[in-house]
Amino acid sequence: MDSQRHPCFSTSCQPKAGRLHLPVSPFCNIFCRFCRRGISQSEELPGNAMTVMSPGDALGVVGTALRLCPDIRVVGVAGPGEPLAGPEALDALGLVKREHPGLIACLSTNGLMLEASMERLLAAGVEALTVTINALDPETLQRINRGVLSEGVFVGGVKGQGILIAAQERGIKAAAKNSMTIKVNSVLVPGVNDRHIPEIARRAKEWGASMLNVIPLIPSRGLKSARAPSPEEYARVSEEAGRHLPVKGNCRRCRADACGVPGVSDYSREVYGPIAFAGTFSHG
Repeated sequence: MDSQRHPCFSTSCQPKAGRLHLPVSPFCNIFCRFCRRGISQSEELPGNAMTVMSPGDALGVVGTALRLCPDIRVVGVAGPGEPLAGPEALDALGLVKREHPGLIACLSTNGLMLEASMERLLAAGVEALTVTINALDPETLQRINRGVLSEGVFVGGVKGQGILIAAQERGIKAAAKNSMTIKVNSVLVPGVNDRHIPEIARRAKEWGASMLNVIPLIPSRGLKSARAPSPEEYARVSEEAGRHLPVKGNCRRCRADACGVPGVSDYSREVYGPIAFAGTFSHG
């Protein structure tokens, strides 16, 4: 993948390259304590979207978005749930790549099902991956994530975190082996994982990732009493992690239905506003 054409993998292409997020993933298979996903017209939070649509409807949206914003270079799935928890995301991206082969297909995942989905990711033409890794130590991770769904069964505590961490390592290594461009997202929770993120960067580079995105915590739900990192904390963690991987420093924490050039244009309401809610949504 030419990273200069992807606004989430390069700073030099902004404000030139646009992206379109398709909100086609209603379910999730892990239970992050801070996550506040939902159907919302107004909340500017990751995991929020105005609708959840079918893969077929998503294909129609791409044509509308390209007419409104010809600068779109990337079509991706970032929620509102976990894109690999069901078939919808890869069905949608496969349809889009057949109709618009020049667009970069991108997907954001927690990594739990990444290795198991590799064949379908390749068949759908996915070139870019973002994998969220918030800790590599199960004891630390359980302060951020309650547990995972493993083969349909909830597994909590350090056992569940161990399952997730091991799956993330296997998945990133498999993606790198198949020449995908990989970015790792880490949500910075002060006093919890701030000392762990540089190690995430070091290990992720060994596995095959090429970039790290440090995302300041938005206190919410199970971490409502936590605090967002200060600018000084964010700068320190980014500098330490940057010794191992390039750190993206201008993430806008986009919604799952974002459309346009980040920081320049926003066509999400024109694209998704008229679409009625379709399907079911699970908070996981």
